[in-house]
Amino acid sequence: MVAGGEPLPRRSHSGYADRNLGFAWLRLVAAFIVITNHSAGLAMYKGASLVPPSWQFAPGHLALMVVFAMSGYQISGSWQRDPSWWRFCARRLLRILPPVLALVVITVFVIGPIYTTWSLGDYWTDKQTWRYLVGTFLVLLLQHDLPGVFADNPYPYSVNGSIWTLPMELVGYGIVLVVGLLLALRIPRLVVLLPLTVGMFVLDTLIEAQGGDVGSLISSLPTGPLVGYMVPFVLGMVLYSFRETIPLRRLPALALFVAWLLLRTSPVEQFLLPIMATYCAVVVAHHWPKRLERTGPWVMGSYGTYLWGFPVQQMIVSAGVRDPWVLVACGVVAAYVCGVLSWRLVEVPTARLRKYLRKPRAKPAAPTAAMSPEDEVSPAAAQTSASRSSG
Repeated sequence: MVAGGEPLPRRSHSGYADRNLGFAWLRLVAAFIVITNHSAGLAMYKGASLVPPSWQFAPGHLALMVVFAMSGYQISGSWQRDPSWWRFCARRLLRILPPVLALVVITVFVIGPIYTTWSLGDYWTDKQTWRYLVGTFLVLLLQHDLPGVFADNPYPYSVNGSIWTLPMELVGYGIVLVVGLLLALRIPRLVVLLPLTVGMFVLDTLIEAQGGDVGSLISSLPTGPLVGYMVPFVLGMVLYSFRETIPLRRLPALALFVAWLLLRTSPVEQFLLPIMATYCAVVVAHHWPKRLERTGPWVMGSYGTYLWGFPVQQMIVSAGVRDPWVLVACGVVAAYVCGVLSWRLVEVPTARLRKYLRKPRAKPAAPTAAMSPEDEVSPAAAQTSASRSSG
């Protein structure tokens, strides 16, 4: 649930809000949908759902498709704004890791001792406690179990099931980096992005034909979901790269959404869903109502909301809640509060460290070579945009 924003071009009219606000809203709504999607399985039994099976629809899956599409779009903007590989990596890690560190420390040192069924001595001396602390913070070595924690809940299999998507986000960053370096060699965009996009669709189709179960690259990266979510991520990159030629219109977005609703039980849905999710998300963000501009400070906590939703729900279930709709109501509110606190106490302070990663000022041009104001983005503008980014 992370992404970088970018300074926006001036619009010819003032009918819409900053698109980063639209992205922030969409991310927050997606986090709420994921929390809702988890509620039945956490409150009742593994595999339970609030959506009737006849619908053949997983709201959480669609929400994550939208999130990865937005990440592909926004992270591409982050690279273009400053195509330095080491500053790009530093900014991405500075964005994704501090909230995870806060989450893991509180989970291991506060939540764990309170909710474990083991004795504290056994809890602190078990290797899994420390594997969870280190491995989860490193993201690519995710751990899901803490000794005895939530063992009596209907879903004792994971302390925080939401964080399984974080390694995929890191893979997406790597794709943006590799593509950016190739484009820096003056390889045409189409030559780089077309084979990448087609290749992702083909690979996703092959994996789907095998039932989606093709193992994991490493323990934290199940190959099937990884490829599935990288499809909208790459499509988001394509939309950003060709943003000057691909029109972002509401009518085509609506048509794609209706087409997906009508065809979602057909084989075409596998291709239509990521395309619809990507295009609709970017279009909606670009057409976000201007009257909602003042909501900015209250919708920036989507990343923290997503990270904290699962353990917060597990704690509520541990208190005796077994009605999934009650869990939805309580979990959404509690996770949102945690998300806002994460944004204000962790993410904003660590974002200030980006000032040490500013793009070096360009050397003064020769007197005969004038520079237009559009040739560079000021550090202040970049920092302002980064603070607007929600995830």
